[in-house]
Amino acid sequence: MNRKKALEILKENGYRQTVQRDKLLQIFERNTDYTAAIVVWKEFNLKFAGASYNTLYRNLYTMVEIGILEMTKIDGLKHFRFLGNVEGYDHYFICKKCGLTKAIEVCLLENIRSVLPKDYTIDNHRFEVYGMCPTCK
Repeated sequence: MNRKKALEILKENGYRQTVQRDKLLQIFERNTDYTAAIVVWKEFNLKFAGASYNTLYRNLYTMVEIGILEMTKIDGLKHFRFLGNVEGYDHYFICKKCGLTKAIEVCLLENIRSVLPKDYTIDNHRFEVYGMCPTCK
């Protein structure tokens, strides 16, 4: 995902390009790792001091719903990043301190399927492991 593609998705879904949305997209384009909403808010608020926290969250949730951003919780705080920043994987190690995200190239889905009853169907999956990266240890 990049800013240009995100703007196309917004337009396809009936959302206008605004300077606020463009600023949010710029923030995520610069940072490929998960970023805490409060960190996004601090940078966003530098340019748009009058914008409410609700405005920020409304835009973040909209971008998650239409497939621009993905969200995860780290220690109870919501973190966001462009959807698909790690090509080809939905398996990640995520640093709880800095949000560094590394693809994990092992998929445990077949192991999980083997323990589920035969009449269960898996439509999708995501695997996240949380800890501390070497820099933050």
